[in-house]
Amino acid sequence: MSASPERLDSTVDPKLLEILVCPVTKGSLEFDTARQELISRSAKLAYPIRDGIPIMLPEEARKID
Repeated sequence: MSASPERLDSTVDPKLLEILVCPVTKGSLEFDTARQELISRSAKLAYPIRDGIPIMLPEEARKID
């Protein structure tokens, strides 16, 4: 793999972000670089990214306001 670990921890592949949707609402997601989460505004959930892998399970998501 040619990408550095820092790069994997600080970004999500834009093509991946285009195809990923919220499993609850099927709506689009926003990437929060500071918290390393994918945000679903419509579901008010934040899905964590661990080791560069989005965890798209509603039970793993953090509720947001």
